[in-house]
Amino acid sequence: MENNTKELVRQFAELSTATVSDALDRFGIKGGCEGIVPIGQGMRLLGPAFTVRYLPVGVVKGTVGDYIDDVQPGEVVVLDNGGRLFCTVWGDILTIFAKIKGVAGTVIDGVCRDVPAILAEGYPVFSRGKFVMTGKDRVEVAGVQVPVSLGNVQVKPGDIVFGDDSGVIVIPAEKAREVLDAALEIERAEKGIEEMLRQGYTIREARQKYQYHSLQSKK
Repeated sequence: MENNTKELVRQFAELSTATVSDALDRFGIKGGCEGIVPIGQGMRLLGPAFTVRYLPVGVVKGTVGDYIDDVQPGEVVVLDNGGRLFCTVWGDILTIFAKIKGVAGTVIDGVCRDVPAILAEGYPVFSRGKFVMTGKDRVEVAGVQVPVSLGNVQVKPGDIVFGDDSGVIVIPAEKAREVLDAALEIERAEKGIEEMLRQGYTIREARQKYQYHSLQSKK
């Protein structure tokens, strides 16, 4: 991971997905990945995307998980299985190896299995759900480090993927610095509102002072 990306990730880590989502709105960027949720409460991931796209198998069966050898520490594995719910593309072996490598987490437009092992390892996985049947001989890797779809959001290799209990967002790499600056501004305003409320001000007064209703508006 490049140093400038590491610094961006470090600063995004101080925020929540909700705050960064509001910042993305300011730039007219749809970042929220529909239907993608954490497998367990308290899971959190953040890092540049390593992308994988799946297709149904052809006559000659392809591989499912060998790409994991190429994922770097701190990256987030983004698996586009086309939203398929009938077979998995992530389980216990991949979880164990990813954790050993220092991978930041996995996000799936589809489902995972071996949930007890995932939870036991404390490895963050976000998906559309869970299902027991393997993807082997059902789907195969069609592309690695290519643009993919995640909950109706495009993800390119190196885009920043951020997940917490509220869901998953994607921050385009080319806009990451601007989005971060906007998110920090929004965070300061919301902290100010919170402090005013604790001091006894009305929510109307606090919101008016910090222009709450336009924080995420395009500028």
